[in-house]
Amino acid sequence: MPVLIIKRARIMLVICVVLVVSSITICMCMRNNNTSKTVSTDIKPIYQGNTGKKEIALTCNVFWGEDILPAMLKILDDNNVKMTFFIGGTWAEKNEELTEEIYEKGHEIGNHGYSHPHPDRLSKEDNLQDIQKCEKVLNNIIEKKTNLYAPPYGERGPAVLQAADQADYLTVLWSIDTVDWKNPTPDTILNKINEKAHNGAIILMHPTFPILHTLPEIIQSLREQGYSLVTVSQLLNDNKDSYIKSSR
Repeated sequence: MPVLIIKRARIMLVICVVLVVSSITICMCMRNNNTSKTVSTDIKPIYQGNTGKKEIALTCNVFWGEDILPAMLKILDDNNVKMTFFIGGTWAEKNEELTEEIYEKGHEIGNHGYSHPHPDRLSKEDNLQDIQKCEKVLNNIIEKKTNLYAPPYGERGPAVLQAADQADYLTVLWSIDTVDWKNPTPDTILNKINEKAHNGAIILMHPTFPILHTLPEIIQSLREQGYSLVTVSQLLNDNKDSYIKSSR
């Protein structure tokens, strides 16, 4: 009888040890998971440039519009304006010649992610992979590393910003959104830009018909107000170190 009691006691001890070890393991896993989901960061996106200079950057996010872009490029050429184009990876793969033409005409190329996901729904690692995959595609075409990133949908959660920073990018958003994808009238776009124009503004566009029809008037109107039209890098150039420090 005592032998049986001892065996039972040993079995109970083993069970208790297993339960304790399992509990500790589960707690550690939960804490690690929570840590990975709650990504904290002091990195900030860039919404505008130097407010002390009368400069504005026109930007264009590209994931469609290959039928519109040639005409846009012609307007930019005719008006001697350089724009920053944030180009998606899968689009660039399908439109290598047009991507190369944009770059060869002197426009700035930025990274718009590879597959146009919702970045805020991805982990930091998945965001990093999407950014770097697009970088590889663009680098193969223009033979230059991009260093500005415009996240799809303007999503800018901590995991997005950390991934861009790790890939050595500044995350660029905007201070004036034309919302051209909603197909507003050209006058609506022009009036909005005129009302909100300010020093250091970054204006977001897409290759849409409303922009195509309004672009000459946008350029003329901003110049009449005394603004120089520059790329995002030029907009940030005078004070780039401070932007890098404030965004990290």
